[in-house]
Amino acid sequence: MTLAMPTADLCAAVKSRQVTPESIAHKHRHNGARGLIGSVFVVLAGLALAGCSALPDKPVRATMYDFGPGNLTPQAPTREAPLPPLAIDDIATNGGALDNMSVLYRLAYTDAQQLKPYSQARWSMPPAQLVRQRLREQLGQRRTVFNAGESAALNRSQNAVLPMLLRIDLEEFSHLFTTPAASIGLIRLRVNLLEITPAGEKLVGQRNVVVQRPADSPDAPGGVRALAQATDAAIEEIDQWLRQTPAR
Repeated sequence: MTLAMPTADLCAAVKSRQVTPESIAHKHRHNGARGLIGSVFVVLAGLALAGCSALPDKPVRATMYDFGPGNLTPQAPTREAPLPPLAIDDIATNGGALDNMSVLYRLAYTDAQQLKPYSQARWSMPPAQLVRQRLREQLGQRRTVFNAGESAALNRSQNAVLPMLLRIDLEEFSHLFTTPAASIGLIRLRVNLLEITPAGEKLVGQRNVVVQRPADSPDAPGGVRALAQATDAAIEEIDQWLRQTPAR
């Protein structure tokens, strides 16, 4: 004597309120089952339905975040001369937590040394790649921007002077809680500007960039928005620093 459908299918029907113990018993009474048989079906149905709560729910897919669509309209032309071309290397990290797509947070009021990932939030790509993508987009509005390596091949073929090389380390990229209700998006970068010479790389300048922006909510969406704003502000600081660097 068995129930008329698999347990998983029965549970789905129960959750949609299509099946109850009484409806199962009524079905079997209607088909001619009497007395003890009908009672047994009610008991079995009740046990099966009680087991539905023990079945795991369908996994919830993590929400994917990035920095948004960026500029929606082309930049208006200006009379300013374009800035010197620039090559951008891949952004490096110290490994570990920043090399995956987790949205990370710290609870500074309990243990500032511990990085924790939000369970249901992910970046669309590792943070270093997101920051580099945004950096290239913003700096490319006023100057030609190359990837490191492709600029060398292009300019050597034209026997031209190689552009400066921007090399960046991403040291911190987290949603930092100072209290349970107050938090910031924090980004810290170490920026090196290098000249590529026949003898090798020559350091032109170095700058440490630390930017924080307040989060408008103490959760993953608030942290993501704050980190996006902090990144844009950090890139603006880098851009202004590059403009102040004497031209070769």
